[in-house]
Amino acid sequence: MSALLYAFYGDDFTGSTDVLEQLAEGGVPAVLFLRQPDAALRARFPQVRAIGIAGDSRSRAPDWMEQHLPDAFAALGDAATVHYKTCSTFDSSPHTGSIGRALDIGRACFGGSAAAIVVGAPHLRRYVAFGNLFAAAGAEIYRIDRHPTMSRHPVTPMREADLIRHLADQTDARIVLVPLDRIQAGEADAAWREAESEADAVLFDGVSMADLAATGAVLLAHRVRFAVGSSGVTRALVLGWRDAGLIDSVTLAVRASASERLLVVSGSCSPVTARQIIRSSANGYVALEADVPALLRGEDAEESRLVETACSTLAEGGNCIVHSAQGPLGEGATAAGDRLGAALGRVAAAAIRRTGLRRLLFAGGDTSSHGVAELGIDALTWAAPIESGAPLVRAHATDPVVDRLELVLKGGQIGGEDFFETVRLGG
Repeated sequence: MSALLYAFYGDDFTGSTDVLEQLAEGGVPAVLFLRQPDAALRARFPQVRAIGIAGDSRSRAPDWMEQHLPDAFAALGDAATVHYKTCSTFDSSPHTGSIGRALDIGRACFGGSAAAIVVGAPHLRRYVAFGNLFAAAGAEIYRIDRHPTMSRHPVTPMREADLIRHLADQTDARIVLVPLDRIQAGEADAAWREAESEADAVLFDGVSMADLAATGAVLLAHRVRFAVGSSGVTRALVLGWRDAGLIDSVTLAVRASASERLLVVSGSCSPVTARQIIRSSANGYVALEADVPALLRGEDAEESRLVETACSTLAEGGNCIVHSAQGPLGEGATAAGDRLGAALGRVAAAAIRRTGLRRLLFAGGDTSSHGVAELGIDALTWAAPIESGAPLVRAHATDPVVDRLELVLKGGQIGGEDFFETVRLGG
């Protein structure tokens, strides 16, 4: 087995496939496990240089993290750098998906020098300047606490753009900033050295690829063992590995073929996804709105209704959307996102088995995490680009019905109005 440059734990499935994309663009062979890998599972992928575990800690409480993250980190600990992958919008709270608690657990597991925090991801139009996070919505860039969606997130609304202040509600760790002006003056390494002596973790600004390259050089030079943040961590490391000659300067040139049929399974509450559902419905996709209270009550009849209609549509060569909402759900449904995602995943699994479907799109972080878990997949590998942050990935499973299935797992904010058709056509 090749020496591992890097390993990551994704706090949801959509963000985990985003990391696969960053590694593929850097020419780094990688695999994403959908369960904690044992020796036999890892041995099926002997040539990879990076591994990940797709998790669902973004929707979990701190006590759950304390119970599960140490074992996950231990399974990844033979890599040079271990990354706790968060969403690039960094939404979290002291009670749900606490990034601060994950930081504390990682520091306890890996010890050593300060942890790194890298959230800026210019490839996703996410930027950190002087400690404050900004994110795109359409053509506009908003401070995250004024973002039209993330400031109103139904579970973890972002009410603070200053990331050190945001994390102060979740951890007692001392966090010091490496600011943008010093990075762009070529002083990132010096700023790290100054911060490391007084900090438990160091937050890096970043608004450009050059900023990420400077950050990556620091992470490699100081052999930082543990990092927290978006796929900006991954991109920074890829740039650093290239500069250090650890990987070839190769970008994989692959294009996906079109698929005759597509099933979309959406539990997203995002207005971006709502517009995608409306546009696709107008263009001939059959949209099935789930009775969410019935699914949450565990009523088999509602799952059967969705499966039957979806299978009928797909059997006739059509494209189908099974969705729980077009926009925000009520508080009760939002709080039960794990059960809703699992129910939608069972619908998808039944449709795949009955129709032989080969391409599937999940929309929404919780939906992807809990829904994909119902499919019996062991691992995912990158297959082709679709849109930044949402690549096409390929399933690896012992079940031949599921093995080689193609999936796209997209966060609610990803994609233009024609995104579903873009996925069907292969980019």
